[in-house]
Amino acid sequence: MTRTMKAAVFEGDGTLSLKKMPVPSVQGPDDVLIRVEAAAVCGTDLHILHVPPGHPATAGSILCHEYVGEALEVGGDCGGLKPGDKVAVDPNITCGHCGACQDGRHNMCAEMTTLGIFRHGGFAPYNVAPARQLYPYKKTLAPELAVFAEPLACVASAVRKLALYPGESCLVLGGGPIGQYFAGLARAAGCRPVILSEPVAFRRNFARESGASIVVDPARKELAKVVKQETGTGANVVIDAVGSLFAEALSLAARGGRILLFGQNQQALCEVAQNQITRNELTVMGSYIARHTFPDALRILESGVLELEHLITHLITLDQLPRGIKAMRSGKAMKVIVKF
Repeated sequence: MTRTMKAAVFEGDGTLSLKKMPVPSVQGPDDVLIRVEAAAVCGTDLHILHVPPGHPATAGSILCHEYVGEALEVGGDCGGLKPGDKVAVDPNITCGHCGACQDGRHNMCAEMTTLGIFRHGGFAPYNVAPARQLYPYKKTLAPELAVFAEPLACVASAVRKLALYPGESCLVLGGGPIGQYFAGLARAAGCRPVILSEPVAFRRNFARESGASIVVDPARKELAKVVKQETGTGANVVIDAVGSLFAEALSLAARGGRILLFGQNQQALCEVAQNQITRNELTVMGSYIARHTFPDALRILESGVLELEHLITHLITLDQLPRGIKAMRSGKAMKVIVKF
């Protein structure tokens, strides 16, 4: 193995550089050296590269928290992992001893750090990760599909909270990758209809294949009228996959309905008519990253329950990463995946 490798390194101030970095090696008993096979660009990566940044990150770190690969070398305390295993990476490393971790809510860890944001991640041919963050998957699952495991695990965690029932109506606000996953899982859970609202035509084009039965351009049609026409009273479940549409969600939910706030936007502010929640007995919940749902996500991917291939608009090399990021920024990409 060579001593250096080309990697995409966050330099700070919105700069991502392709540069030579040392090939990492196993240092501790729970370390695993991974040969990265696929790594996906996430919206969080774009937030990190925005000026001013919309998400913190460590300057000098290799970006990408959505990646999968093959275990090449394992430390002496890595459980049943062995060289040759295909593994998906849960990038969020938790402490295990804070109150939230001890309560089983690892996604609320007070000392969490993240591979690909604060520590070296997947935009490189090799990476070292703790064994406890790795989930083996079947070798029949292509890496470019296995790489959906991280975002899908986050969505699966939210869907578990929602406890969707067959026949319920579901409205998804936002047709980015996350909104597409929600539509697919709602459809698989038996929700009818599954309505997806998205103002960008490029994203709407993917929604029906993802699982939406009704796709709405809110700039051309009054969404409230469409929802009432299709559901009679309002949506049983409303999902804000954008992070700034809480007020709209309140107005579109049926009495006794459930609202899930998933998308994140730290600048988003809205006035809430609290009596709407009380009078209509609405349940409002938030969901943050994945909570013990990586195995669920991999089972979904291995089973083929969701059709996700159509969301891969760019399959590129690491050298083409700047072009892929540009495509995402311009709204001309859905899922950009670097394949090694």
